[in-house]
Amino acid sequence: MERMIEQTADGSATLYVPRLDEHYHSVKGALTESLHIFLRMGFEASAEIAPSPRILEVGFGTGLNASLTAEAAEEAGRRVHYTGVERYPLPWETVEQLGYGGRYLKALHEAPWETDVEIAPCFTLHKVEADINALWTDGGGRVWDVVYFDAFAPEKQPEMWTQALFDRLYARLSPGGILVTYCAKGAVRRMLQASGFTVERLPGPPGGKREILRGRKW
Repeated sequence: MERMIEQTADGSATLYVPRLDEHYHSVKGALTESLHIFLRMGFEASAEIAPSPRILEVGFGTGLNASLTAEAAEEAGRRVHYTGVERYPLPWETVEQLGYGGRYLKALHEAPWETDVEIAPCFTLHKVEADINALWTDGGGRVWDVVYFDAFAPEKQPEMWTQALFDRLYARLSPGGILVTYCAKGAVRRMLQASGFTVERLPGPPGGKREILRGRKW
């Protein structure tokens, strides 16, 4: 799949996929988006219910969310077990050109798949190369405290935004668990509510989307 590097409004880079006419991050700011939606509204918001959170990322992509989470976990003194699911892994050579930096980004991409890898004393990674729709369909699987739902947009990858998938994710969240996503479409909000989530519409990233969604399992 062809991918092109583009600069976003906050100066950080993202990847553009011509075949899908889709970007990996918001063109309003890749770094700003990750920090606001996934770190602040997801990781930081989970501190009271899960001091040592188990995090699932749907769409590992460039590894930016995982890299920022590893650094935030170290700073906060929180131990994190992080599962990243990605059907189309990116080569490190491509990610390196994005210039994100970070202490752990290269280690995250070079870590083997399908096994736990201690990236840092506070951060364990487990990467899964698969279509998430084919995982945990028999009722088994891990339980998570936080889900970063970062798939491509519903109009680009409708198969990633289904009631069945949200139902499975809800079933595998711990009590008080969080699912956070950049997508605030009414159809997505209604699916999350139908799965059992209590859904909040929260302010989007500075300069970016007006709203995002966060679901909780109360």
